[in-house]
Amino acid sequence: MRAGFPDFRLGNVLATSFTATLTERHGNAVERIPTPQRLVDWLAVNGLAVDSCTTAQLELARELRESIHAAATATAIQDALPASAVQIINDCSIRGRAAAILTPESNRQWRLSSASCVEDALSVIAADAISILAGERDGKLALCASPTCQAAFFDTSQSRTRKWCDMNTCGNRQKKARFNANQRKNGTAARTGGV
Repeated sequence: MRAGFPDFRLGNVLATSFTATLTERHGNAVERIPTPQRLVDWLAVNGLAVDSCTTAQLELARELRESIHAAATATAIQDALPASAVQIINDCSIRGRAAAILTPESNRQWRLSSASCVEDALSVIAADAISILAGERDGKLALCASPTCQAAFFDTSQSRTRKWCDMNTCGNRQKKARFNANQRKNGTAARTGGV
């Protein structure tokens, strides 16, 4: 990873991992793809290596990211999908020339066009979002319980009751806040009870 940028939050689901390139949406937002090169880095980490990225392609990627987040949020709260988000997701899906290939290890891998352009990679992300939003995969879309995060994530837990987008970040932060609040409450009670 390039120094000076926040770490990527990687998950098991491409589309929701992509929406996690903007975190703390309801607090002090953290942009994890602030430059075209940073998008190239994120795509490479996720098996979608591209040669380069322009500022216009970065803006298209962010537009797709926000559309996926809007549609995932609507799905999680059982609301109607925003028509503009659906249009952008569909447009990105049909724009690229990516193909799924099977590796000798029985894994699916994406092969982008010979030009390895950003639009091809975005079409893969859009197709992944469509698969989730259409209910084709086992799991459900949910929103992080952190009031500052509210990230959309794909819950594949057995009970489908996961609360946090990532236990190592939002979950631990909330547990620590509860612990500190209890410590303050217990410390105050101990001081006032002994007087």
